[in-house]
Amino acid sequence: MLFAIICHDKPDASHIRQQTRPEHLEYLSGFVSHVHMAGPLQSDDRQSMIGSLLIMDFESRSQADDFAANDPYNKAGLFGSVSILPWLQVLPKPE
Repeated sequence: MLFAIICHDKPDASHIRQQTRPEHLEYLSGFVSHVHMAGPLQSDDRQSMIGSLLIMDFESRSQADDFAANDPYNKAGLFGSVSILPWLQVLPKPE
């Protein structure tokens, strides 16, 4: 089951993102088989990262919740909000 995990950084928290990025990427490497796609949200001028968007494949909502709760970014207090929603891929058509 695919889930969209949409995270918005707290204002003026770029230092938390920079400091925690290596730990966040290491955490994600343990979930590579679950990653459909992932990357940072950017400001309109593309000069700053302002959040994260992950499309993750988990068997249950509770697994998605646990994944998001244990993300080092979340544990470090980077996010002002985190939304987890079931997601349906329409295009490109899944194989």
